[in-house]
Amino acid sequence: MTTPVPTPATTANPGRRASVQPYGFGRLVAAEWIKFRSLRSNWWILAAGVLFVPLFAVSRVVSVARVPEAAGTPGMVGAVYVTSGVALTQLALCTLAVLAITGEHGTGQIRSTFAAAPRRLLALAAKLVVTVLVVLGASVVAVALAWAASSPWFEETGMSVDLLRAEDARIVLGTPLYLAAVSALAFGVGAIVRNSAAGVAFVLGLLLVVENVLSLVPWTPVQTFAAHLPATAGSELLQSDAVGSVLTTSSSSALSPWGGFTVLLAWVATVLVVAGVLVRRRDA
Repeated sequence: MTTPVPTPATTANPGRRASVQPYGFGRLVAAEWIKFRSLRSNWWILAAGVLFVPLFAVSRVVSVARVPEAAGTPGMVGAVYVTSGVALTQLALCTLAVLAITGEHGTGQIRSTFAAAPRRLLALAAKLVVTVLVVLGASVVAVALAWAASSPWFEETGMSVDLLRAEDARIVLGTPLYLAAVSALAFGVGAIVRNSAAGVAFVLGLLLVVENVLSLVPWTPVQTFAAHLPATAGSELLQSDAVGSVLTTSSSSALSPWGGFTVLLAWVATVLVVAGVLVRRRDA
């Protein structure tokens, strides 16, 4: 008979079984952050999204500087020009948010994730937290870069950005909030469809095509409905009375800035609830 060789663990504690440290939400968030930062494609998409804002801000402010007659006119709202790249930035960040969840479904890694964290809603929430915080931080950096890059032409154009002015503060600080919210919406859609191409097409089609087309239909019920769609409602937070919206063609003012953002958050919550229910009920 062969005598088993005792391991160090059983030698030190012969009557004690090895224990597995239980996972918690913080550990799941840390794991998702490791996954996110280990993918080079995430950083490329994020960099593109961040650079859109300062590039568009500089191009628009410089174009105004070349027309001396435009300097100082009521439409020269510095905060709107600084954040004018948000329309393209949301394309990149929404794509990033969709891929944050559909990428694992495409490779099958989601099975390993749910095997390691059987409480699926916690795993989904950890992915969402990492995605939204990354988008929020990147959006703050993007707006700060845009402000710094375009400020040399402010005096020439008669523009200024003053966070002590309510409208300027709402637009500048509201841009990261808007981008984080639509990214959460895109994440939820990705969790529902579980396919990268379908998720990206649905989100961008809704935000950029469907909402703009409906807002042009000259029928009051359609106009009212369009005003309460995600991007149209959320963009109220970024609108200036003198310039309007840089995100949609809607001219409706049925919602206040923060009321519109609340409607956007309601859409986000609804989509995430549906995603959570499906994640629990469907096979990985």
